[in-house]
Amino acid sequence: MDLTGLLIFLAIGAVAGWLAGTLLKGGGFGLLGNIIVGVIGAVVGGFLFGLLGMAAGGLLGSIVTATVGAVVLLFLVGLLKKA
Repeated sequence: MDLTGLLIFLAIGAVAGWLAGTLLKGGGFGLLGNIIVGVIGAVVGGFLFGLLGMAAGGLLGSIVTATVGAVVLLFLVGLLKKA
């Protein structure tokens, strides 16, 4: 992965983390927190979409996949924190 690819990957993670944080708790987690949540969410979303036989294509598909994964991640973390 070259520098441009890495920066795009981190930007997608930041957007996905911010979107997931906004959807579930009403705000983001700061730049670093958004990137971490978004990157982990991209892995989770890729796994889930792969189980369903779906593949994300393009920039928008990557953001959707990462956001869905981040929402699932934050939902599960929220459940564990309440338990």
